[in-house]
Amino acid sequence: MAKDKGKKGDAAQAQAAPPPAPRLKEAFEREVAPKLDEKFGIRNPMARPKLEKITINVNVGRHLDGTKIPANVSESVQHTLRTISGQKPVLIHAKRSVSNFKVRAGYPTAYKVTLRRDRMWHFLDRLIHLATPRIKDFRGLSRKGFDQAGNYSMGLTEQGVFPEINMAEVSFTHGMNINLSFSNSDRERSEFALEALGMPFAKTEEKK
Repeated sequence: MAKDKGKKGDAAQAQAAPPPAPRLKEAFEREVAPKLDEKFGIRNPMARPKLEKITINVNVGRHLDGTKIPANVSESVQHTLRTISGQKPVLIHAKRSVSNFKVRAGYPTAYKVTLRRDRMWHFLDRLIHLATPRIKDFRGLSRKGFDQAGNYSMGLTEQGVFPEINMAEVSFTHGMNINLSFSNSDRERSEFALEALGMPFAKTEEKK
């Protein structure tokens, strides 16, 4: 009986153990932050570039059947986003009509997930080390995806680059847009930070 109680106690402790800290977050604080301070003359830690959130969205507006999203499209997209992010996606409706893109106000337009804190770092780790190497004919991510505030946007053509997704069970193939939002940053600082974390950008000679 004592042994059984001991086993149950060990199991309970294992279940209660906190998840491991994101290794990219630790790498940023331990290795990348000092390099940022040195390169850009940052003296106040509060002035360092900071990754605030990662937003993943999948456009479904062009697949509307009347005013509704076909069931196979909706189920597949939601399954993908839940699987790769660990969060339930939110359905976004168009705020205004855009005739050129056949968008009507109030109609469903996209599913979106916003990641922050540890989930954001875990997702970025998988994106860098597991997903991008699986992109067909991959030659590096474009450096043109930065805006003036240092936010970075990229697109994927299909969800199968994430190893969590079994394409044999997928009924609808789709891509997605991924946006990395920074604070206290600009294009040069964000690019330096992401590259130091291992973001596989295209070769330096292609940089503009």
